[in-house]
Amino acid sequence: MAHFLYRLGRRSARYPWRVLGAWLAVLLLAGAGYLVAGGNLATTFSIPGTATDRVTSQLEYQFPDLAGMNASVVFTTDDGQPFTDTQRQEIVAELDTIESIDGVAQVISPWFTGSERDKQAQALERGTDQLVEAEAELDQAQAQLDEALSELRAEQRALNRQISRADDPDAFADRQAQLDQTAAALQAQQKTLDQGKQSITQGKQEIALGTQLLEYSAGITSISEDRATGLATILFDQSMTDLPQEVKNDVAQALEQIDIDGVTVDYSVELASDVSGLIGPGEVAGLMVAAAVLLITLTSLLATILPLISSLIGVGIGVAGSMAFSGLVDMTSVTPALGVMLGLAVGIDYALFIINRHRRQYHVGMDLHESIGLANGTAGNAVVFAGSTVIVALLALNLTGIPFLGVMGSVGAVCVAVAVVVAITMIPALLSLIGPRVFGRKARTSIGAEERREKPVRPMPAWQAVLSIVIPVAALLILAIPAASMRLGLPDGSAQPQDSTAYRTYATVAEEFGAGQNGPLVVVARTPQPVPEDDALMFQADIAELLMAQDDVVAAAPIAVNDSRYYFVFQVIPRDGPASESTEQLVNDLRAMSPLPGAVQFDVAGQATGNIDISSKLSDALPVYLAVVVGLTLILLTIVFRSLLVPLIAGAGFILSFLAAMGAVVAVFQWGWLGAVFGVHQPGPVLNFVPIIVLGVLFGLAMDYQLFIGSGMREAHAHGAPARLAVAAGVRGGRKVVIAAAVIMTSVFAGFAFSHLVLVRPIGFGLAIGVLIDAFVVRLVLMPAVMHVAGNAAWWLPGWLDRLLPNVDIEGTALEREHPLPGLHEAT
Repeated sequence: MAHFLYRLGRRSARYPWRVLGAWLAVLLLAGAGYLVAGGNLATTFSIPGTATDRVTSQLEYQFPDLAGMNASVVFTTDDGQPFTDTQRQEIVAELDTIESIDGVAQVISPWFTGSERDKQAQALERGTDQLVEAEAELDQAQAQLDEALSELRAEQRALNRQISRADDPDAFADRQAQLDQTAAALQAQQKTLDQGKQSITQGKQEIALGTQLLEYSAGITSISEDRATGLATILFDQSMTDLPQEVKNDVAQALEQIDIDGVTVDYSVELASDVSGLIGPGEVAGLMVAAAVLLITLTSLLATILPLISSLIGVGIGVAGSMAFSGLVDMTSVTPALGVMLGLAVGIDYALFIINRHRRQYHVGMDLHESIGLANGTAGNAVVFAGSTVIVALLALNLTGIPFLGVMGSVGAVCVAVAVVVAITMIPALLSLIGPRVFGRKARTSIGAEERREKPVRPMPAWQAVLSIVIPVAALLILAIPAASMRLGLPDGSAQPQDSTAYRTYATVAEEFGAGQNGPLVVVARTPQPVPEDDALMFQADIAELLMAQDDVVAAAPIAVNDSRYYFVFQVIPRDGPASESTEQLVNDLRAMSPLPGAVQFDVAGQATGNIDISSKLSDALPVYLAVVVGLTLILLTIVFRSLLVPLIAGAGFILSFLAAMGAVVAVFQWGWLGAVFGVHQPGPVLNFVPIIVLGVLFGLAMDYQLFIGSGMREAHAHGAPARLAVAAGVRGGRKVVIAAAVIMTSVFAGFAFSHLVLVRPIGFGLAIGVLIDAFVVRLVLMPAVMHVAGNAAWWLPGWLDRLLPNVDIEGTALEREHPLPGLHEAT
């Protein structure tokens, strides 16, 4: 590989414009592919096979009209007074205009729910009055019938006495027949009256049940008590993942253009989610810090620009090329952001490694193209291996069985792969173009001078090694403590920026209608046999009563029944929002109730249940993912370092870094520590896929730093240096580039910690703090100290295993021997 990369570097340096032209052509093709074939980016997350996904699929099959996405719109009077008739008419007119937009199925105005409830209440009241009147008429008819029956019985007794005294009873046959006929008619009338009484009793029961259901649904409102806030609902004819972004944009634009005197309009996150801008002020600030670090490290403006140019082109190709497939593969809005984040970070770092190696060689007098080729064959070889560890970690996300996570990993892996290929082709080409200007003006005057001899290295004292183990381990364990209380979920509207329409909508709904109306639950009751039509209302009332008996339920209402009456759907309003612990407990309690008596199955869906199911699935996948990724990478490290202990030290150090990083994430995003700094105004559960994403990416990057420092230790030890001296030599040889790379990567990730995309912030923060801890605490302090204590045991490898393992020269040592540096004196 080293020789191939050497030849590739020299060829790229010889034909720089061809290389740059080819990459620009690829960038244009990727951009064109995205414009032609790119699809929608989803702002929701689902996992096939979960309980929520199963219930949602059943709902889509049974009730297609309920399958579309819905969004909320809040109208508020500026003066806090009730809506005027004029304002109300204008709002309804504007909503009618929204309903005419293609893709909108229905718009429910704020006054619809109250109007329907009033109609139902009036209907129940009229029904009650009618039943009272009917019952009075029946009572009157019954009294008349009873009087007629009494007269009939008196006549019958009189006739019986006559017959008993008569010599010829048959003479009274006609009279008896008349009485019998009258009795039969009266019995028929009694039967009719009994049927009427039964109907009235049934009507009373239905009215009582209807009143009960109306009371249970009283908590579902769309007009505030002060009549100054109205909540409208927009129903779309497609689901969140299928609805074209253009439709959401059209609706959002129409809402933005509403201009009603004295009325403010806000809309929910479903319409407010904007993923069009992947780079915001925070990301730009991170890039500026990275550029400053590069300038300090390289002391040349042109040399500083090269990694920025190459990484931006690589990101453009990787992200645009991946998003070109978003029309074929479900891709979340976080996916391209992760690609940008990784592409920028590793792209800058990998370019820095090659540029730094080339500068060292070129400065001592090596020919320009020879230096570029050798840097590509040595540092570039390490870059390929380092990038491979990150790619393996990202591609392994597909093993979790979680589709959206696998897509995120694949896109991230593509972006890293592109960054690697760009680094080993474009960087040599750019280095060739700028030639000596890779140095600052002062450094250019000493090109070709003999490299200054470095001071001899010395191993650290034993006491320092012990303290360098105890103090970092204790500090990282303390920092990891919050991770023990980590709750996973998806952020709701309360996590949006406070100046956003999505946050204002969430906050207004919570204040005026209750936080639960920001995330209602859908409860499905499935019966083994169809419920008789006469019993359907009773069944609905019984289920609603059961739901209302649960803690933290403020309202429950039946919303749909299928034609066969075995599938009953209810809307349940919890007391708190969808991300709250109480709502999570409510979902678990409702699910635990199934099956109900009579083999009635109870299913729950909604935003809160989706969060619970996804978080549970991710938690189950985390140990498997960790075992696979760590196992594969430790095997690679064993091959590279030809040691059993070094990979174990690297893996154990990473676990400490990961736990400490997650502890920091929990402290900030769940506990709210330093919330004002990181824009966390409403602490809540940690984004449910943050742990597994941070685990995969951070592990790959941690192994990069392990490689760049550990390989120097191994090289020194292989050249005969004692084990402890080799540790010191490896740290000195790699710390400068690792520190610069870590600061750059931390800066890029930290920029995303302040992203305008809420879902990206915890990922950026977790990676930034993780890289900072792993590079500066674990790789530069803890790992060398453990290696120092281990001594020669750190490099022990059984002979039989040594013979089986292939010889991987990641530093290109053989290539270096073939292309020695002119006048270079090795440090002693």
